[in-house]
Amino acid sequence: MTASTTRRTAAKSRIAAVGAIAVAGTMLLTACGDQTKSGNNNSGQTKSSAAADLLPPEIKAKGVIKVGSDIAYPPVEFKDKSGETVGIDPDLGAALGKELGVTFQFENGTFDTLITGLRSKRYDLAMSSMTDTKDRQEGVDSKTKKKIGEGVDFVDYFNAGVSIYTRKGDDQGIKTWADLCGKKIAVQRGTVSHDLAEAESKKCTGGKKIAIETFDNDLEAQTRLRSGGADAGSSDFPVAAYAVKTSGGGKDFQIVGEQVEAAPYGIAVAKGNDQLTKAVQAALDAIIKSGEYGKIISKWGVEAGAVTEAKLNGGS
Repeated sequence: MTASTTRRTAAKSRIAAVGAIAVAGTMLLTACGDQTKSGNNNSGQTKSSAAADLLPPEIKAKGVIKVGSDIAYPPVEFKDKSGETVGIDPDLGAALGKELGVTFQFENGTFDTLITGLRSKRYDLAMSSMTDTKDRQEGVDSKTKKKIGEGVDFVDYFNAGVSIYTRKGDDQGIKTWADLCGKKIAVQRGTVSHDLAEAESKKCTGGKKIAIETFDNDLEAQTRLRSGGADAGSSDFPVAAYAVKTSGGGKDFQIVGEQVEAAPYGIAVAKGNDQLTKAVQAALDAIIKSGEYGKIISKWGVEAGAVTEAKLNGGS
C-alpha cells in the first residue's frame, strides 16, 4: 500500500489544538468486511434544488450515488449493534442526498482500494475520512513521487489532526512522537499514523527504533493496544477521542500530547466528473447554509472540525 491511498498523507508537521470531543454510544469492535453494501434511509427523495440540477443525467436517472467507504472508523463511519452504517459521514451523506434528491448508498471496502474503485467506476464518490492532499489530487505516490493514477478531485467537508493514545494510566512517558523510540505502536496500515511512525523511527538514536505493528483497520489496532500488545496507538483525532470516550466505558485509553497534521477531509470524485463534483460542492454549501451541516457536526460532538464553506481541492 502506498501513501497515496492512505486516509491522511504526512506533510509538514504542525500542532493543531482542535479541542475536545464529546460523543455518546458504545464502540462496536468489528473489523470491516470487504465490499459489503449498506444504504442510508433517504431513498425516494424528489428534492428539486440548484444542486440537484447539476447532477449528471445518469445519476438522476438511477437516483443513487454509490459511496465507497471503509466502515470501521468510529465515529466517522462504522456499524452499530444492529449492523446499520452510522457516523458523521453517513449522516452527512443522508443530508447531501436529500438536497440532491438521491440516495447516498455506502458500500464497505478496504480503505486502500477506494480510489481505485473510483477509477474503475465501482463507486461514484469516496467518503471515508480521506484527507485532501495535492498528491492525491494529482495521482502521485507521496513516498516515491511517481505518477500512479489520474488523481481525484476533493470537496472538503471537515478538518482533523492526528493523536497518540495509550492505555489509561499507563502512558510510559509518551507525549510526543519522539517519545515512541524504543516502544511499540499499533496503527492502521497506510495511514498518516503509519507514515509518522516510520519517519520518526528513522530519527531514533542508540538503536532504539519504533516497533510498528500494522492492521487492516483501526479497530484491530485498538484491540492490540487494549490487550497489552503495544505501548501506544495513533488515529485521526476524532477517532482517537471516540475510542477514549467509549472503549471500556472510558476506562481503556487516554490521549497523550497534542495533535499534529491538521488537514481537511474531502469527498473524493474521479477526475473528469466535473458535473458530479459541482453538484456535491453545491449541496454541501446548501446544507452548511441551512444549518443542517451544523446539526450533524454537533450531534457527534466535533464542532471544532467544522468548515464554513465547501472548498474544492483545498488540501496541500
